[in-house]
Amino acid sequence: MVLDDPLAGFGSVPFTHGALVSKLADYRRPNDKIARWLANGDLLSLRRGLYLAGQRYRSAAVSGSLVANLLYGPSYVSLESALAWHGLIPEGVMHVTSVTTRRARDISTPLGTFSYTHLPLAFYRIGIAMFSNDDGTAFLMATPEKALCDKVALTRRLDAVSTAAMRSFLFDDLRIEPTALAGFDPGIVLACSGAGFKKRQLMALLKVVELSRGSH
Repeated sequence: MVLDDPLAGFGSVPFTHGALVSKLADYRRPNDKIARWLANGDLLSLRRGLYLAGQRYRSAAVSGSLVANLLYGPSYVSLESALAWHGLIPEGVMHVTSVTTRRARDISTPLGTFSYTHLPLAFYRIGIAMFSNDDGTAFLMATPEKALCDKVALTRRLDAVSTAAMRSFLFDDLRIEPTALAGFDPGIVLACSGAGFKKRQLMALLKVVELSRGSH
């Protein structure tokens, strides 16, 4: 890697077409240079106008969560990706899952597939926080409570409206450890239950959270 290479300063963080062109002021035909970088793998296109420097320019891992935020917005990382990041479910996640107020879609990139599921704004805006990667970059993700509310709300045909049925969904289907709910903020679950979406299921979740907190 040449230190004065225009791509050298971007590292593992995605960047826009405008940011890249601003570094190519000395090139008569900057778009031709960009096309050559794309062809030889020195530059990856994540979507129209959003790029990532090739592997040889990256000294740190790419944050899939940060890419997810930038790729399609407004959005925040949630569902299985957030549940795994917060240590609530044991399985690793093959692709990044997010929630958006826009239409649901899957986006395929050189880094893998990013999935976005729609939620109405009144539900969407509850329980979102900024979290940091080891390299100092930050991204929007659901809090543990909101990630679980999103999972309950977006699981199709989930008929867990009793405490027993919700416990079975959480502890048997998702394999969440019961003790993991002891530190949950029930206020976030209560706010979600009042947002007009899957209220009966979320009230059952609230009851399980309250029982978990009361037993510790």
